Amino acid sequence: MSTVEKGTGQERKKQLREQAHASRNAQPDKEDLSRLILERFVALPEYRAAKVVMYYVDVRSEVRTRHYLPEALTHDKKIIVPYCVDGELELFHLTSMDELAVGMYKILEPKVELRALPEKRFLPDQLDLVMVPGVAFDRSGARMGHGFGYYDKLLQHARPDAPLVALAFECQLFPEIPTQDHDIFMDRIITEKAVYEGRGRSDERRN
Repeated sequence: MSTVEKGTGQERKKQLREQAHASRNAQPDKEDLSRLILERFVALPEYRAAKVVMYYVDVRSEVRTRHYLPEALTHDKKIIVPYCVDGELELFHLTSMDELAVGMYKILEPKVELRALPEKRFLPDQLDLVMVPGVAFDRSGARMGHGFGYYDKLLQHARPDAPLVALAFECQLFPEIPTQDHDIFMDRIITEKAVYEGRGRSDERRN
């Protein structure tokens, strides 16, 4: 893993983040491309084998997932969605789209009155497959988010055998993303053009 000098790395990340946001915002046909990307996701052998799958719920110009969630709920799997509380991601067992509502910042999230129900609460180590959003990626599986670390914290607690699969438009891929020693690499990155094999957490498994 290439560790970049902090100042240079942060500036480079800022530039890449701005470029990726602009490219993603300008991406045409988001609905159709998102559907194609989701179909590739559910065609993965890892998806067929998984019993508990985390889907993110899209915000802003991310690959659209919310329109596919009703179909995902018909699959023979437990569908889990994340939501943010005080800078941490919590996990919710979704069984109906009626359990979601528009919350703060116009983000679709589980209804507050349902979150504390024991049957709705899940932990990261219970996930068999994790769908991950992001702002920018490279083909080795390096990921850059919004810089808040929400998913970094969550992924640190995912089981080593639970694949991490990122969804992105091709325009979000760059030749190289600056990384640091604590960064977590994706096992797969799915775009409208291909399924890329990432490095994953292979180094962690050997240590």
